Amino acid sequence: MAKYVIGIDFGTLSGRAVVVNVKTGEEIGSAFYNYPHAVMDRELPDGTKLPMDYALQHPQDYLDVFKNAVPEVLSRTQVDPADVIGVGVDFTACTVLPVKADGTPMCFLDKYKNDPMAYVMMWKHHGAQSYANKLTEIAEQRGEDFMARYGGKASSESMTPRLWQICVEDHELYEDMDYYIEAGDWVIWQLTGKQTRNSCAAGYKALYHKVDGYPSKDFYKALDPQFENVVEEKLNCPISPIGSRAGEIDTKGAALTGLKVGTAVAIANVDAHAGVPGAMKQAGPDQMLMIMGTSTCHMLISKEEKIVPGVFGVVEDGILPGYFGYEGGQSCVGDHFAWFVDNCVPEEYAKEARARGLNLHQILTEKAEKMAVGESGLIALDWWNGNRSVLLDNDLTGMMLGMTLQTKPEEMYRALIEATAYGTREIIENFEKCGVTVNNLYATGGIAMKNAMMMQIYADVTRRTIRIAGSEYGPALGAAVMASVAAGAAEGGYDSVFEAAQVLANEKDILYTPNEENAKVYDKLFAEYAILHDYFGRGENDVMKRLKAIKAEAAK
Repeated sequence: MAKYVIGIDFGTLSGRAVVVNVKTGEEIGSAFYNYPHAVMDRELPDGTKLPMDYALQHPQDYLDVFKNAVPEVLSRTQVDPADVIGVGVDFTACTVLPVKADGTPMCFLDKYKNDPMAYVMMWKHHGAQSYANKLTEIAEQRGEDFMARYGGKASSESMTPRLWQICVEDHELYEDMDYYIEAGDWVIWQLTGKQTRNSCAAGYKALYHKVDGYPSKDFYKALDPQFENVVEEKLNCPISPIGSRAGEIDTKGAALTGLKVGTAVAIANVDAHAGVPGAMKQAGPDQMLMIMGTSTCHMLISKEEKIVPGVFGVVEDGILPGYFGYEGGQSCVGDHFAWFVDNCVPEEYAKEARARGLNLHQILTEKAEKMAVGESGLIALDWWNGNRSVLLDNDLTGMMLGMTLQTKPEEMYRALIEATAYGTREIIENFEKCGVTVNNLYATGGIAMKNAMMMQIYADVTRRTIRIAGSEYGPALGAAVMASVAAGAAEGGYDSVFEAAQVLANEKDILYTPNEENAKVYDKLFAEYAILHDYFGRGENDVMKRLKAIKAEAAK
């Protein structure tokens, strides 16, 4: 009798469940569920207006993924829940929420249902940027060594600035909550009845170190005297390594999912990091995987720990056991293109798309791929949602240079794609300047599977061959890998991540190799991008931040 594992990927706008045959690696079916509340960046469900740079979610949406996507995929595939030996979860991060001791989200309580800080602060929430800046300043003054592991700067896309902001600005909520927890760990809690935290998110997003633990109480006290005991008061629970077993499905988890009580449940993982064992059968040192979606995460595996300014984090065993995992990233990739399609495309293009049965992305790509490199005369800075790497500055904003009265939508669309490729080259070159080698480049995610023009541009800009992973749902497949390891060989799974990945990881024989003529032109364009990148991003001209401050003042 065949045995199966289920990987569940909680993304930015939806959750998706994938069923995988443990012994063949075949993905036999998938189902997804769109979050009803999506991203709340303007108002709460009751109409409460949100401040600038907020990006919130509703935790009920995550429970509804379990209630809908898992039963649906079991029904579609006709898999008996008794034949499912394990379930794994990956989640966007840092995506965090305050909860009571029993796991009840604070926003479920009448007292806090109208309080923005009681909701989930999702990965692209930048409302705590001022606290991230202050944290960096205080850590530098104190000479805190741990900051080097995070590129020398704190990010508002991490846990500590957000929790500090709640402590200062919403102290009653801070006192009433019992835990502040990653959403990935919270959903595992809902399946198993046990709270445990995954070492990946703790390491990359919460300043945790496998040897040193969290920063000292003195450091937290230096941030704010009320924050001195934050670890003991809000973060105090076991931290477990990636690939380990969190527990088993309990009666509540069975009611949520339709799975059997006792089914093995893996420790949660961060979505991008889970993508590595889902995309690479022979994952090893000096290999970089780009997980391309609304944003892009750059996962790099190395045998050595080096100080890399601008890296989003380096964590031992953070991606794969036995290696140092480096994380870089771009906060806005697919979101760029979605913004452009939603706001900047004329009706005549929409009419053509409808007439031909295509979407606007396909129409724009078709027109853009006919252009020669450099033909548009445009160059953009890919900072519509700030800059994650290498500047670690979410107060930066996007820019497009070179527009004229003759500029066409497809030229702007292509310029945005090229800008994200330049951003990736900036990240790769930053690693290599610091002695961290990038030999092989892989890509996974829906964009990598669907847009050949974009992947060729990336190959030309980076001057590297790019191999495409074979699953559109790489992180979910990676979560399934972890589920098979949580079950273990004794229950029909595997005893190591590497053993499981050799069978379950999905690679395709699709390669994009650099076109030398295109690459020569892109070298010139990248040189211009680098000038703009440093001029606007490293403090020579802070006009973007001044404009943002004026906008915030006008909104009051």
